[in-house]
Amino acid sequence: MTDATISLPRTNSSLWSARPFHRQYLMRQANNLFDFFMQASINPKGGFFELHDEGKPLGGDNPARQIHVTTRMVHCAAIGSLIGRPGSDEIVDHGMRYVWEHHRDAKHGGYAWGVNNHGISDGSKQAYGHAFVLLAASSAKVVGHPLADQMLADVTAVINAKFWDDGRGAVRDEYNQDWSTLLPYRGQNANMHMTEALMAAFEATGDRSYLTKAERIAELIIAKNAVPLGHRVAEHFDENWVLDKDYEGNEMFRPSGATPGHWLEWSRLLFQLWTLGDKRLSWMTDAARHLFVQSIELGWDKVHGGFFYTLDWDNKPIMREKLWWPVSEAIGAAAVLSTHERDDYFQSWYRRLWDYAENHVIDHARGGWLSELKEDLTPTSRLFVGKPDIYHALQACLIPLYPATGSLTAAIIEADHTVKRHH
Repeated sequence: MTDATISLPRTNSSLWSARPFHRQYLMRQANNLFDFFMQASINPKGGFFELHDEGKPLGGDNPARQIHVTTRMVHCAAIGSLIGRPGSDEIVDHGMRYVWEHHRDAKHGGYAWGVNNHGISDGSKQAYGHAFVLLAASSAKVVGHPLADQMLADVTAVINAKFWDDGRGAVRDEYNQDWSTLLPYRGQNANMHMTEALMAAFEATGDRSYLTKAERIAELIIAKNAVPLGHRVAEHFDENWVLDKDYEGNEMFRPSGATPGHWLEWSRLLFQLWTLGDKRLSWMTDAARHLFVQSIELGWDKVHGGFFYTLDWDNKPIMREKLWWPVSEAIGAAAVLSTHERDDYFQSWYRRLWDYAENHVIDHARGGWLSELKEDLTPTSRLFVGKPDIYHALQACLIPLYPATGSLTAAIIEADHTVKRHH
């Protein structure tokens, strides 16, 4: 049966996320991810391994540790600690110490993109990586890690001094190791993840300056660019923030064209930003709804299912592979939109997305989620080898379980406080 033959279910009954069995299913899937990733990822020489499909380490005896992998693992282990997953606090500590003692560039300041057993292997200073350092430090702070405040202060100072462009209301993307050269490229992906991290830092510290920066980034990337483009998020810009529709970049981190998965990510982040900040900015919730709908209308493969990785500016697929992270982000966005909106459309898609993940993406035989499928949904590994990380899939499992009032970590803490008050 092709995807085109499936009609959307009617959803006049309660949200799936309110049903006991579905909530058990979600927590079971989250626990399966922890089982697959947590212990197997720990590199005894520091940092974390990336894993192949069977859960064994990739990279031989001296694997590179990219900073987003290290810091995402810290963030996910902090989530594990908050929900009561044994072993999580040691993993937070393992990762935080590696970030502080190895990724942090003691000579030049900032945090290096790549590190191996012998030291820094890629010294580039990237806003994308620094966003995840900020996220990791914020998540570590809420679980009380002793390095969190120091790292939070340090990475905030670096972001303010080197990456933040106050005139534009966004971050610059990339320098070389000693900060002497700033690349002319400007991109939305680093700014999107910086928005996520800035909100987490605001929640962890109460410092409104973090939230103000997040609101300014959202205004530039979404209100000034995505909305006029028919709620399609532009990815690539020059140093003057002029859209570069012809940009040809790295297929993994800076692919050409538009990436519907990022429209879904922004859909959720905009609702979170609106909830935390100025409720008068109603353009955020309006944009969030339209971004979700456009990702479905333009990005969803109506024959086989799944989201095409990238589209050209005529809305035709460029890379037809289906990756694990767009459906993860779609689930999180649909869960958030379903709690804020009365439109059955979002809950219908929440159910349909979980059907797709359960039947095609979750690797029931080996654990984890398959990172990449061909257009016809058969597994492949052209872009990604193995199972890159736990971050996207874990949040897809847990976001629906908690109130859509902020970040996942903050929502878990608030839910815990509510239980304590009732007891």
